[in-house]
Amino acid sequence: MSSLATYTQIGLEPNADTIRQQFAAAHGWENQYRLIIQLGKQLPALPAEWQTEEHRLKGCESQAWLKSEKGEDGCWHFACDSDARIVRGLIVIVLAALNHQTADAIQTFDVDGYFSELGLEKHLSPSRGNGLRAIVLAIRAQASA
Repeated sequence: MSSLATYTQIGLEPNADTIRQQFAAAHGWENQYRLIIQLGKQLPALPAEWQTEEHRLKGCESQAWLKSEKGEDGCWHFACDSDARIVRGLIVIVLAALNHQTADAIQTFDVDGYFSELGLEKHLSPSRGNGLRAIVLAIRAQASA
């Protein structure tokens, strides 16, 4: 098993369906915002040696880093972190959908539909929305490399 697959603890992370259920149960944006913060608290901190310029995400106002590797199983494994609490929660939402997937699954997943279903786009500031898209674009770019 790859080091990132081990680091991200496969099976312990939420998946897209779990995130959808949690958002549906958290009625109202205020509760959903609290949920995003709670999800961010569950994100493992990225080791300092991975918080380098090489792994820094461009397009985020906050500091954010993404490390990836393709596993022997053909699936991509990602570790991501940020210095902002809300961004950490948004990272969990993205990783729930795209982590531990094949490159094809990552490229074809309907991220816009997923974000729309969760109501993220209408509640996030333009800069947070851009940062969210930057995370997805970076994951897709790395998975297509």
